[in-house]
Amino acid sequence: MLQRLTETLHPRNVVSFVVKEAPLLVVLAIISGLTLGFLQLADEMVEGEMEAFDRSILMLFRDPANPDTVIGPSWVHEMVRDITALGSFSLLGLLVLGVCAYLYLSRLHSAAVFVLVSVLGGTLLSTVLKMGYNRPRPDLTTMSEQFTASFPSGHAMLSAVTFLTLGALLARFAPTRPLQILSLVGALLLTLLVGFSRLYMGVHYPSDILAGWCLGSAWALLCSSVAFILQRRGTVDQPTGQNEQGTSTTP
Repeated sequence: MLQRLTETLHPRNVVSFVVKEAPLLVVLAIISGLTLGFLQLADEMVEGEMEAFDRSILMLFRDPANPDTVIGPSWVHEMVRDITALGSFSLLGLLVLGVCAYLYLSRLHSAAVFVLVSVLGGTLLSTVLKMGYNRPRPDLTTMSEQFTASFPSGHAMLSAVTFLTLGALLARFAPTRPLQILSLVGALLLTLLVGFSRLYMGVHYPSDILAGWCLGSAWALLCSSVAFILQRRGTVDQPTGQNEQGTSTTP
């Protein structure tokens, strides 16, 4: 056993492992950084150290003479309400159900389970954290009614979980590199737009949104990494147009 351990820890084997697993190690490092970012934001929020920062950013979208008035014309307000609906529980729920039904009927059962577990797990995590921190909403007149606590932002977190999970799934099944990039960039753009819409509407503090982005992105990356490892081991669906080594067979 000692000999086997010595062979495993041989510098040449260690270097070979690091080179082979470099992408996965980078992703794990990003997940760790995002999680630490969330914990730092949560700690500073509890201690009240984010109050000045949060207020200063919120007031950028308010009339200084009347803080309850959101800047911009009425058509911008309507557009922002449309964008923020993209991160609502009902719309994301319908989207996930539709995607899972499509994947299941396409005989991509493990991909459907992956999406379902990722989104439901993120939803549960967001709900538990909201109940635990129980931060009040900003005391400003907002453009919509709110019924849950403020930290972390559910819209920011769940949009990150859902859109980034679906973006990663589309990228994995995309036949070309440009389509992979488009899938990931589109998912990231939707996530950012939803978060900024919550800030503009005044229904969340900036720290709520940053925390939601951090934890939602970390959760989506974690679920995608697990799915990638299982796929490489051959226990989940292999993307169409790829061989067992994961290289594209599409002309």
